Amino acid sequence: MDFTAPQSGFRQHPNMRLRNSSVDGSDGSQLFEDTSGAGPGSQMGNRNKQAGPQADAFAGQTLLSDPMSNLAMVYGSSLASQGRDLVDRNLDRFIPISKLKYYFAVDTVYVGKKLGLLVFPYMHQNWEVNYQQDTPVAPRFDVNAPDLYIPAMGFITYVLVAGLALGTQNRFSPELLGVQASSAFVWLIMEVLAVLLSLYLVTVNTDLTTIDLLAFSGYKYVGMIVGVVAGLLFGKLAYYLSLLWCCAAIFVFMIRTLRLKLLSEAAAEGRLVRGTRNQLRMYLTMSIAAAQPIVMYWLTYHLVR
Repeated sequence: MDFTAPQSGFRQHPNMRLRNSSVDGSDGSQLFEDTSGAGPGSQMGNRNKQAGPQADAFAGQTLLSDPMSNLAMVYGSSLASQGRDLVDRNLDRFIPISKLKYYFAVDTVYVGKKLGLLVFPYMHQNWEVNYQQDTPVAPRFDVNAPDLYIPAMGFITYVLVAGLALGTQNRFSPELLGVQASSAFVWLIMEVLAVLLSLYLVTVNTDLTTIDLLAFSGYKYVGMIVGVVAGLLFGKLAYYLSLLWCCAAIFVFMIRTLRLKLLSEAAAEGRLVRGTRNQLRMYLTMSIAAAQPIVMYWLTYHLVR
């Protein structure tokens, strides 16, 4: 038998070739849809779709170029600026926000000298704040100028030291630490408000501002930190001795600083003016200074056991 394959390969049946030719007609050979016969309506629709975003953008430009829209934008910006100026003026009545930069104008030398003055104020002679063209110089140029850097850092450090003391006594908890911070802050605010009320009742003409009182009241945190750290390191006796020293130091510091502010008339004349009003001012100065050791002990005695 001869198994040799035919040279022409596979042959197609005649009927199969006819069916393929009928399928591969004019319709089957067309690979893409013929759009040449589409009406003008479809072309207009395509142009409208393409022109849609351009039309919207043109409408937005027309709205922005409208004089009424520009007038409304200018009027709204002027109202916003007027409202901001009104808020700034009302805030400056109570807390001069624009002067906060002055109270933080410190450097390392000033901080070191001020801390030494707060702990050992007995040998300091000149307590007057220096002025330049009726404006007090920045704290970094005058150790007698009040600042807010030391009170702010002192408050934060006191809260951290209080947490450390509570931790050494196995009494630490976030809630208790929050109570310590909030109580210290409330005492500070109450002290400042009491001084402001006293100044109003005594009718003292002074250049002390609310921020000045906040700074002077915040200096006691330095002595509180020293007392608590000494108690943690060396025991309760060291706490009492160091706190007693710091209380006496802050008392002298407040007396010598505030008497120039509250007794400005007598200080300007270089002598103590006799009179009921000056006696009230002296009593007020003594009361503010005496309140510092009381608050220092109240906020620290329970931290050392």
